[in-house]
Amino acid sequence: MTASRRSWLGAAGASLLGAILAGCDRIAESPKVVGVISSAEGLSRRAQRLVGGRTALAPEFSRASISRDFRANGTINPADADYQALAAGGFKDWRLVVDGLVDHPQSLSLDQVRALPARTQVTRHDCVEGWSGVAEWTGARMAGLLALAGLKPGAKYVVLHCADTFDPGAREGQRKYYESLDLVDALHPQTILAYQMNGQTLAIPHGAPLRLRAERHLGYKQAKYVMRIEVTDRLDTIGGGKGGFWPDRGYEWYAGI
Repeated sequence: MTASRRSWLGAAGASLLGAILAGCDRIAESPKVVGVISSAEGLSRRAQRLVGGRTALAPEFSRASISRDFRANGTINPADADYQALAAGGFKDWRLVVDGLVDHPQSLSLDQVRALPARTQVTRHDCVEGWSGVAEWTGARMAGLLALAGLKPGAKYVVLHCADTFDPGAREGQRKYYESLDLVDALHPQTILAYQMNGQTLAIPHGAPLRLRAERHLGYKQAKYVMRIEVTDRLDTIGGGKGGFWPDRGYEWYAGI
């Protein structure tokens, strides 16, 4: 199932998404097309969790498999003034805010994040643009962070708010990047907030100081430049209401492979 889903998204799925994002508004706004995409997304999510289980691991590799050149796509240096000031100071004043439906809101320094229970994994990043790369990631387990904050009853999703800003066109204006996971994926053992890549401090082009690695998902879910994690019971009031910057523009919210 993993291979067939990856192949579909790399071919027909990527073509459809490319058409939508290229400006085919009639396609993107068609109730029939939106309905088909939503139905396929829900079916894929249920099938993956039924067949693979909620804690099934994505493939992991040896360090010998690490890609010599791992592309840094999307934003490679956020223009946001606050981010630039933090980067200039070596992220000493950076804080990760955890709030929303939690018992103990957090504001953690990078050193405090590094002190949380961590995991190192060598995994493959699959992009809908058609390329893949293998890298080693080390980071704090999302499950440990959420345990520290304490989830309130009713919590269903985590929303990652990021420092990078996109300007997809005059119709929409600028919007900070954001992405989300449900608690099944947020608590998955391979879901980490990475601060190291290939044994080195995470570089700015790859999302410093902190980026998401949710290894059972495609590349566009792997949010970079994470600044805040909001725990919520709904997604329809955030951004365009679909749970992420790209899902708001036609991509599937669930990108499990």
